[in-house]
Amino acid sequence: MQLTIMETNIINQLQAMRTYFDSGITKTFDFRKQQLKALKASIEAYEQEMYDALYTDLKKSKEECWVTENGFLIAEINNTIRHLKAWVEPENTPTNLLNLPSSSFVMQEPLGVVLIIGPWNYPLQLLLTPLVGAIAAGNCAVLKPSEFTPATNVVMKKIIESTFNKKYVFFIEGDGASVVPQLMNGFTFDHVFYTGSTAVGKLIYKMAAEKLIPVTLELGGKSPCVVESDANIKVAAKRIVVTKFSNCGQMCVAPDYILVHELKKDELVKALKKCIRDFFGDDASQSDNYGKMINEKQFARVVNYLKEGDILYGGKFNSEKLFIEPTLVENVSLDSSIMKDEIFGPILPIISFTSFDEAKKIIQLNKNPLAFYVFTSSSSKEKKWLGSVAFGGGCVNNTSWHLTNHHLPFGGRGFSGSGQYHGKYSFDTFSHKKAIMKTPTWFDPAVKYPPFKGKLRLFKMIIR
Repeated sequence: MQLTIMETNIINQLQAMRTYFDSGITKTFDFRKQQLKALKASIEAYEQEMYDALYTDLKKSKEECWVTENGFLIAEINNTIRHLKAWVEPENTPTNLLNLPSSSFVMQEPLGVVLIIGPWNYPLQLLLTPLVGAIAAGNCAVLKPSEFTPATNVVMKKIIESTFNKKYVFFIEGDGASVVPQLMNGFTFDHVFYTGSTAVGKLIYKMAAEKLIPVTLELGGKSPCVVESDANIKVAAKRIVVTKFSNCGQMCVAPDYILVHELKKDELVKALKKCIRDFFGDDASQSDNYGKMINEKQFARVVNYLKEGDILYGGKFNSEKLFIEPTLVENVSLDSSIMKDEIFGPILPIISFTSFDEAKKIIQLNKNPLAFYVFTSSSSKEKKWLGSVAFGGGCVNNTSWHLTNHHLPFGGRGFSGSGQYHGKYSFDTFSHKKAIMKTPTWFDPAVKYPPFKGKLRLFKMIIR
């Protein structure tokens, strides 16, 4: 099949990146550190423009941008620069008795040219945080942002193209459904890093499998929040509301639904209502601290969930402003869409339970959530919950904030994703660990060579 001029230009660009990587320039420590510093300086230079763009696309305040976008990213860069020297050094490892007096070590090798595909909900942070790891590990990177954040993309393009050679970091826009297949079918990447929906993640995984390309999938899922009978309800309510309704609920690790012990349900509902009013006022549409849905498609999808339960609080919406009020619902069917889909919006179902087994069965209807949260003052209940639910990562007596700790790996399992990143884990994701054993020539015992007859007893002594 004949390629279009655009497809040919893209493939030529990717081949130029391969040549650039093969030159070895990206592999030196000084080069990597210099690029990270340049990226940080560019992000800081475009700080106000980024605030304006994120407000346009998602109605995010400057403060929310700093915590979840700009500041988050700069903290990631600072941590990487601080530890990069140690990360790139070969790691010495023990040598077993059979191979003494050899020495052993692990080298960190860059993968090559990688593809990073970002989503629309945190467009700056979720596209460029993986880039930090890719640069630190010595790779070239192609960046594909979501087409649904046009204002933010304009600024990100400025950041990237004013900082990097296109042969090193290439920023490409367009409809993901057409651009990504062009990229992956026309070129063999050394790694693909995708953040987004499980449905699209499956398609990415399938395309990568055709060429045996390793992938990292950061997906989503229904992240449960358990509130036990001994939980501090006042604190739980604040910590649930602040993350569930951040970015208008469009957060992959937001609590997707609450499982609260029946003895605490009324108290929790009352506390949640108070926190919503305290945080966003009586009319959240006028609040500087509350965002909007990204587009009409997502707005319509989430509004439909309002029909699937009894509204305890909220429920108002405005299609012109893409506004959906922070909403609490109860009496939802476990077979309904709201309890099968990832809500990804400002609606929070509340379900009561009477026993551990009852709550666990509900969680198991949507296995391997990206995150899991439990509020309890009992160490035994904490241990039981953490050991009984398979999930990507989570918190005890908190929600969502674990992803801001770059000392922790972030990632899912099963339908919520594969692979991990943040901090050193990002560096490892974009590196190959090359195992090396170095053996001296001054010691070369004959026992290691044929004939082996009669040496079994000796081998059993050495290899055990």
